[in-house]
Amino acid sequence: MSEGTGGSRSAARARLLGTAAELFYAEGIHSVGVDRIIAEAQVTRATLYRHFAGKEELVLAYLDQADRGLRAGADAARAGESSSVEEVRAVGRFITEGIQSTGFRGCAFLNAAAEYPDPAHPIHRAVLAHRQWFLDTVTELLGRVGDAPAAEAGRHFVMLRDGAMAAGCLFDPKLISETFLLGVEGILRARGA
Repeated sequence: MSEGTGGSRSAARARLLGTAAELFYAEGIHSVGVDRIIAEAQVTRATLYRHFAGKEELVLAYLDQADRGLRAGADAARAGESSSVEEVRAVGRFITEGIQSTGFRGCAFLNAAAEYPDPAHPIHRAVLAHRQWFLDTVTELLGRVGDAPAAEAGRHFVMLRDGAMAAGCLFDPKLISETFLLGVEGILRARGA
């Protein structure tokens, strides 16, 4: 992918990616065409293809941006916490902040996986890579809480999060967030916290 060297090229790339991210998240990846992204980003087709080889590369950039944002958010939530238990709770609160945010439409990665179900597709593989990072992160955190192996607890946390992300855009996000955090507390109690 060409990054471009001039300021206007970087601004155009950022505008394209920002526009695509908003549209993909709000309306779905398959339902948003390249022509619409070009029009709303106010760039030419040549500008799009100077920065992205095609829609698939734009979708991968969107997911990469979302992945980096979630990693940074989880790290920021954990920063300064006094114990591993509090770090787990902080990650849980970070998730519920997203669920209760304006325009919440579920998990960008679960949404993308639903649109790209082929496990060999690069977009599906990007989803799986993000999910593996998240599973590894919560499993490692939960491993510092209690003495038992944490793999099952990590999977349980991810499953609760997936359910909360799906339900959070269908029902009362505050109630879903409270229910999710109760589930996190249950996992912590089971770990001896």
